[in-house]
This record gives sequence, structure tokens and C-alpha cells, in this order.
Amino acid sequence: MRAEPEALERRLLDDPHLLDDIAEAVGGPFHVLFPDRVAVNVNAFQEAFRAAGVDGFVYFGKKANKAACVARVCAESGAGIDVASTGELIAALSQGVRGEDVMVTGPAKSDELLWLAARHDALIAIDALDELDRLTRIGDHQGAAGRPVRVLLRVQSSGSTSRFGLDQGELAQAVRSVSPGGPVLLAGFSFHLSGYAATARSEMAAALVEHCLRARADGHPADTISIGGGFGVDYVDAQSWARFRDNLSEKWFHGTAPGDGYYPYHFPVPGAAMLTAILEHNSLAEVSRSNGIRLVVEPGRALLDRVGSSVFRVQGVKTRTAHGEPYDILTVDGTSLSLSEQWFDSEYLPDPTLWPPRPGQPTPTCVGATTCLESDLLSRRRIPLPRRARVGDLLVYPNTAGYQMDSNESPFHELPLPPKVVLRERGDRLRWTLDATAR
Repeated sequence: MRAEPEALERRLLDDPHLLDDIAEAVGGPFHVLFPDRVAVNVNAFQEAFRAAGVDGFVYFGKKANKAACVARVCAESGAGIDVASTGELIAALSQGVRGEDVMVTGPAKSDELLWLAARHDALIAIDALDELDRLTRIGDHQGAAGRPVRVLLRVQSSGSTSRFGLDQGELAQAVRSVSPGGPVLLAGFSFHLSGYAATARSEMAAALVEHCLRARADGHPADTISIGGGFGVDYVDAQSWARFRDNLSEKWFHGTAPGDGYYPYHFPVPGAAMLTAILEHNSLAEVSRSNGIRLVVEPGRALLDRVGSSVFRVQGVKTRTAHGEPYDILTVDGTSLSLSEQWFDSEYLPDPTLWPPRPGQPTPTCVGATTCLESDLLSRRRIPLPRRARVGDLLVYPNTAGYQMDSNESPFHELPLPPKVVLRERGDRLRWTLDATAR
């Protein structure tokens, strides 16, 4: 299950000293980020909109990664940020993202968050009727320079059991409660679908065009539709993913195998290509153009594809036997709270790189964490490492910037959170510094 490394990651792995120097300076596990790659990913989404002739805008789903360097690149690349808390909003503003380029989502927003978002002219996705009432009262007094507060109404898809969004009755009531020329401006509608189906997103967006047209007839601008996130990432090649999925065996794991709820680690139409597929289905691009609709997206993981890796040092090596086959269990200096997939009864499947490279025999290896919990394993799967690991070696898990490296982190056992290291090219050299979140 080898993942194709990002160019800077390959240079880092090929350097005989730099990775070990960083580990020595940090003194524990750490995450390394390649923020210039964020700009590449943002531009790919922007280009998909341009190629389709659609007025579109990209918001980065900030919950996918807290690194300040990611937010800064979004600001510099003409992308906005989707936030769901006061802390996230402040973090976005502090990295140069303009308030008008912030979207505020999430359920049951606090009055503090609504007030601050209104002051900065952010776009606010309304999730409930009482939230709209509270925002209307805030907008009466606290809007940005007297301007109305811009909102999208989040629509619950038909037949959904989601706790988020407005059902059809609530949606109609919300539209009626927004008065044209009042403190709240109905800019449009939004939705978020689980899963990764391009067709479903395209059809839901087309349905919201009709909502926009009806709202316009009542005097609202209603020119924006957010189709949310859920843009897949292609981690491994099709053959490796099919081999794993079709031959899955309990024998491959230490202890009990995870459930079957794996992320689709091979995604044939990922990221911006998925956006293109959404725009092409049923001529959504043409429908949007002809009706003056601005489409916005909120990708998180997809903007972080190949943006970072997580590094752990080996502290111990044991050998065990199961099903008649020996394998090693490593203990590393971090926890699976820093590789979040395991905490959802799943497994992060892209293989880590064992560093430094040395000759040796392939060795099936599981990776345990430094805590006292039996379940705390970074990799339950017996990964075919190219040689037997030694104490002091480093394990580099690839492509972990999207949700893996900090969505579940906790200073369990009073262990410090792994810091984020920012790696950039400077001429013919690689230079690193700590991200602002780690200083």
C-alpha cells in the first residue's frame, strides 16, 4: 500500500541528515508540512471552475488541519476558509484571510461566533431557525459598517436522517422570516452530503438552483450555492487497493481486525477532477451560468493532499507469532491520537517509510504506541517493512495532513502534542521552521 510521495517529502527522505536533525531538535514525534502544495491544490479547484466557465469560489474546511501555514497559503492563493468556531475564525483572520472570504458553518453557533462573524462580513450558513432569529437580532445592531449579514440556508436533503440542516417546512419558514432590505441578506443555500458521489452533489445543487429562483421572486439576491466538501483523495494505486479490499484477512492484523468502514484509499476521480465531474453532470455548469449562480465548495482533505507527513521514532521492538507466522511489534514515541483513523475502528492504510534506508529482509510489522492501552496501535496491519526496524529508526507516515495529524490529538499521559514543522525549498536547500501553532 505504497503512497506516491510529494516531491519535497522525497527530498526529505533522500537527505542523509535532515530528517534526523529535525527529530533531534524537536525531541519527539512531529508532523512535517509542505504548504506550497496547498497552493497547487487550491489552484486545481479554481482552474476547474474557470475551465467550466463557472463563477466559483473555494473555501478550505479548516477543521481538517489547524496549521497556520495552511491558512496563510489559502489567503495568498485567493481561497477562503470555512470555520465552525470563534477560535477557527480568529485563526483565519490572523493569517490574512479577509472576513468576507470566511464562511461560518456548524450547528448551534454561539452568539459570540455569530457576532464576530457579522462584524467581519463573513458568510454564515444557517442550520436552525433559532440561529437565524439570534443572528437577526445581532444584525440589527452589529453588522459590518451597516451592511446586512449575509447568510446561506443549509438544506437537509430529502429523506435524510441527518441532524444538520433545515427540513422543507423549516426552510420555507426561514425564507419567509428574512425581509428584503432587513438586517439579514439571503445570499443563497447550502448543503453537505456524506459519501463521495459526484452525481448526488450535482443533482442536489441543481435542486437548489430552483430554491434560488423562488427566493429571487420574493426579492432576495439568492445567487450563491455551496455544495460542501467530500472531495476524495487518491492515496494508493488501484491495484493495491483492490488487492487489499478483495483479499482482506484477519491474519493480516495484530489482534482483532478493524471493521470494514475503510476510507476509499484509491479514488479514481479525486479532488478537482471530482469537481469537474459535478459541473459536467446534467450540465450543472450551464445551469449555473444561465441563472447567474455562484457555486462554492468547502474541501478539506482534498486541499491537503500530499501536504504533510507524520514522523515517529522507534523506541522498542518485539517479535510475536500468530497463525504460525512471526511478526514484529514496534513501540513508537507517539500515540494513535496523532493518526486519527484508528480511533474510528478503521486503519490508515498507506504504508509508512522506515528511515534511514538500510539493507535487510522484508519484515511484517505492526506499530504500537507509547501508552498503556492495548488498543493504542498506529498500525494493526502487519506492514511489510523492507527490513527489521531498530530502536532509534524513524517511521514516516505519508499524506497525513488531511484529518489524520491533529483531529483527535490529546496530551494523554501528559505527553506533549507533536509540533508541526514547515518545510520549504530555499534555492537548492530545504529549510524548516516551526509552524505558528507550535511556537
